[in-house]
Amino acid sequence: MIRFWPHLDEEQYMIRTDSVSELYRYYFGNLDELYRDEASIMYTESDPRYFRMFIPLTFYHSPSREFFKLELDTLLVKDPWKERKEILTYYDPFEIAARKKRTSDQALFALYLDRADLIVTTEDRIKRLRGFQERPMEKRPKRNVIDLFRADLPDGPRFTEVDMVIRKPNFWVRSGEFSVQMTQNYISDNWYKGGESNNAFTSYLKLNANYNDKEKVQFDNMLEMKLGFNTLPSDTVHKYLINSDLFRITSKLGIQAASHWYYTLSGEFNTQLFNSYKANDPKLVSAIFAPANLLFAIGMDYKLKNNKIDLSVILSPGAYNIRYVGNSKVDETKFGLEEGKKFLHDIGSKFQTTLTWKIISSIRYETRIYYFTNYEKIETEWENTFDFALNKYLSTKLFVHTRFYDDIARKEGQGRVEVKELLSFGISYKW
Repeated sequence: MIRFWPHLDEEQYMIRTDSVSELYRYYFGNLDELYRDEASIMYTESDPRYFRMFIPLTFYHSPSREFFKLELDTLLVKDPWKERKEILTYYDPFEIAARKKRTSDQALFALYLDRADLIVTTEDRIKRLRGFQERPMEKRPKRNVIDLFRADLPDGPRFTEVDMVIRKPNFWVRSGEFSVQMTQNYISDNWYKGGESNNAFTSYLKLNANYNDKEKVQFDNMLEMKLGFNTLPSDTVHKYLINSDLFRITSKLGIQAASHWYYTLSGEFNTQLFNSYKANDPKLVSAIFAPANLLFAIGMDYKLKNNKIDLSVILSPGAYNIRYVGNSKVDETKFGLEEGKKFLHDIGSKFQTTLTWKIISSIRYETRIYYFTNYEKIETEWENTFDFALNKYLSTKLFVHTRFYDDIARKEGQGRVEVKELLSFGISYKW
């Protein structure tokens, strides 16, 4: 060993000899075990990096490039710490791969020089080979789908009995909501501030049937019904008074024009179902089909829907409204009709916004803004509902309804803005 490394001191010599023993055990240890014990062959680890040495001899480019490569470090002064650095990186996985590649390159290059006659192919030729064997596609005669279920075919029946269920895509989405709310207030006759006991009851039903083909067409339909009444001991004429009565059907057909915009044809019909009176007054104020409104409009609809917001804004430059008062006991002038007339025809413009906002999981806000004008008068409604869900079936609702009609006869001193508010607690269910 001293003959090969005369420049090494004792410490460097020990490091070098240790590295030689490590290299020997790594490259030839398994082979020694094979000669000593044939049973150990099953424990011998194979290394795929040496595959080029054991397949039919092939001429590769890398052995020649490795042999003729100019090593600059051989022209410089040798680093005395080079051997120590090599040992420190001995177990580096990248160094191991590079070392094994150099070893196989050296063996192959020596074989090229001594036995070039054993070379059977080249690296370029192997790269041009395909990795699979091409086979001609077998052409089979086309068959009708019905023939697959016939029993008289030459190859016999495919199926004896088949239960097949074909489901067409359903673009309809149906939903609903029902609630029953009530309030109760009791005041004794001798209460020091006075007052009057009363009870109130209100119910609400909403049904939706919406069509969406996920491409261009949307067809939305909604039915709303509200009924509410209260009792007042001071009213000696009526046992109860209607304070909320609504029957409304809306339909909207939209064809997509842009991302959130739709060409829209909409229609709405609304009336009430029961007779309405004022306290201690037998005169009929309103009744079924007195009044009744039928509205058609054409325009654009902007829609936005996500997990929290469901918004629709309709802009209709062309709208046609028909109002009908079919009960002779109802004063038609309170609804904008001329005395003795039963129909009112208005042509104008319409603006309508509906919004459902899920503020948090237990609080929901719904609003509807309606505006119609025939360019001489305006009709405006703003409905607001705050729904506080206590659990799946119990909820508290706050309803505020504001109206402004500037073409209705009013008593002196009365304003044109009408407001109705109702706070109630009860049962609510959605599906």
